[in-house]
Amino acid sequence: MPFPQIDPVAFAIGPFAIRWYALAYLAGIFLGVGYGMLILRRKSLWANNTPPMTPEELFDFAFWIVIGIVVGGRIGYVLFYNPVYFAQNPLEAFAIWDGGMSFHGGLLGLVTAMSVYLYIKKANILSGLDLLACCSTIGLFLGRVANFINGELYGSTTTMPWGIVFPGAGDLPRHPSQLYEGLLEGLVLFLVIRYFTHVKLVLRRPGTAAGIFGIGYALSRIFAEFFRLPDAHIGYLAFGWLTMGMVLTLPVLLAGIALIVWAQTRHA
Repeated sequence: MPFPQIDPVAFAIGPFAIRWYALAYLAGIFLGVGYGMLILRRKSLWANNTPPMTPEELFDFAFWIVIGIVVGGRIGYVLFYNPVYFAQNPLEAFAIWDGGMSFHGGLLGLVTAMSVYLYIKKANILSGLDLLACCSTIGLFLGRVANFINGELYGSTTTMPWGIVFPGAGDLPRHPSQLYEGLLEGLVLFLVIRYFTHVKLVLRRPGTAAGIFGIGYALSRIFAEFFRLPDAHIGYLAFGWLTMGMVLTLPVLLAGIALIVWAQTRHA
């Protein structure tokens, strides 16, 4: 299949170009906040009918969500994916408009911002992490779609009928690994968490939804990494298949398991 010719620039205002990638980030955050506000209004879903914050507080917190994701994502990329280059060119670390963000760093920044905020409020931090688990899949889905539009993070060559010839990646069709990740980490994981929060009522056991997110994201990412090409300057770390993405995802998997064990133990 030929790559759909979609301009990475959504629109321009004079010399300023607005890219789909930036719009995906913003849409993911504000759609996630909107969905989170709906969940917070249903107090019966939460332990002791007490959400970790009010819908209005979440809306006000949206600015800090942006800061946490952008700062954490950039620091994660600098430290995890290209530390030697940025050590030699430190000012380039601030050039976020040139691209280069790490999901794992963004997740850590987001969790840190939420934890500090709720600690100051003396609210339940685990319930806050559950709230992030409910909302984050929306941004994951849109972000991976933006990766596809940019023609980046594509996969290895394939003979499957849905293989796509990406610009700048040769003449052979490749796995659209961005869409694999978007469907698994975004849409499927959203539906799974929605089932557990609204049918199994796991928000009454703080930490459970966050644990489900951690496990679901990790398994989805590790699976997709088998089809996705690693960054050219890093390559495979070992065995001809182990990638940096897999290594960074393992702590997310372990944290997810630990959260579920903790939540079930406390509930029991």
